[in-house]
Amino acid sequence: MSDLLLTVEQAAERLGTTVRFPRRLIAERRIAFVKIGRHVRIAESVLNAYIDGNTVQPVRRRRVRYGRAA
Repeated sequence: MSDLLLTVEQAAERLGTTVRFPRRLIAERRIAFVKIGRHVRIAESVLNAYIDGNTVQPVRRRRVRYGRAA
Protein backbone atom coordinates (compact mmCIF):
# COMPACT_ATOMS: atom_id res chain seq x y z
CA MET A 1 0.00 0.00 0.00
CA SER A 2 1.53 3.31 -1.01
CA ASP A 3 1.35 6.42 1.12
CA LEU A 4 -0.14 9.54 -0.46
CA LEU A 5 2.32 12.41 -0.78
CA LEU A 6 0.81 15.82 -0.07
CA THR A 7 2.00 19.19 -1.27
CA VAL A 8 2.79 21.81 1.34
CA GLU A 9 -0.44 23.57 0.40
CA GLN A 10 -2.47 20.38 0.91
CA ALA A 11 -0.78 19.74 4.26
CA ALA A 12 -1.59 23.29 5.37
CA GLU A 13 -5.21 22.81 4.36
CA ARG A 14 -5.46 19.56 6.36
CA LEU A 15 -3.91 21.26 9.38
CA GLY A 16 -6.18 24.28 8.99
CA THR A 17 -3.22 26.66 8.87
CA THR A 18 -1.47 28.89 6.40
CA VAL A 19 1.25 27.48 4.14
CA ARG A 20 3.86 29.15 6.32
CA PHE A 21 3.31 26.72 9.23
CA PRO A 22 4.18 23.43 7.43
CA ARG A 23 7.07 25.21 5.70
CA ARG A 24 8.39 26.22 9.12
CA LEU A 25 8.01 22.62 10.37
CA ILE A 26 10.07 21.49 7.39
CA ALA A 27 12.73 24.20 7.83
CA GLU A 28 13.11 23.35 11.53
CA ARG A 29 13.19 19.60 10.71
CA ARG A 30 10.26 18.99 13.05
CA ILE A 31 8.45 16.85 10.47
CA ALA A 32 9.73 14.31 7.95
CA PHE A 33 9.41 15.26 4.30
CA VAL A 34 10.31 13.99 0.84
CA LYS A 35 12.31 16.07 -1.58
CA ILE A 36 11.57 15.32 -5.26
CA GLY A 37 13.83 17.57 -7.25
CA ARG A 38 12.88 21.04 -6.09
CA HIS A 39 9.46 19.91 -4.90
CA VAL A 40 8.73 19.13 -1.24
CA ARG A 41 6.10 16.58 -0.25
CA ILE A 42 4.82 15.37 3.10
CA ALA A 43 3.58 11.81 3.43
CA GLU A 44 0.02 11.55 4.69
CA SER A 45 1.07 9.08 7.41
CA VAL A 46 3.75 11.52 8.64
CA LEU A 47 1.17 14.31 8.87
CA ASN A 48 -1.24 12.03 10.75
CA ALA A 49 1.55 10.98 13.14
CA TYR A 50 2.41 14.65 13.74
CA ILE A 51 -1.23 15.41 14.56
CA ASP A 52 -1.47 12.37 16.88
CA GLY A 53 1.78 13.23 18.60
CA ASN A 54 0.72 16.80 19.28
CA THR A 55 -2.84 16.11 20.37
CA VAL A 56 -3.41 17.11 23.98
CA GLN A 57 -5.96 15.07 25.87
CA PRO A 58 -8.35 16.85 28.26
CA VAL A 59 -7.74 16.60 31.97
CA ARG A 60 -10.50 14.98 33.96
CA ARG A 61 -11.09 16.81 37.17
CA ARG A 62 -12.25 15.01 40.22
CA ARG A 63 -15.56 16.14 41.45
CA VAL A 64 -15.32 17.86 44.80
CA ARG A 65 -18.13 17.03 47.19
CA TYR A 66 -19.25 19.81 49.39
CA GLY A 67 -21.12 18.77 52.43
CA ARG A 68 -21.22 18.98 56.17
CA ALA A 69 -17.97 18.97 58.08
CA ALA A 70 -17.32 15.70 59.82
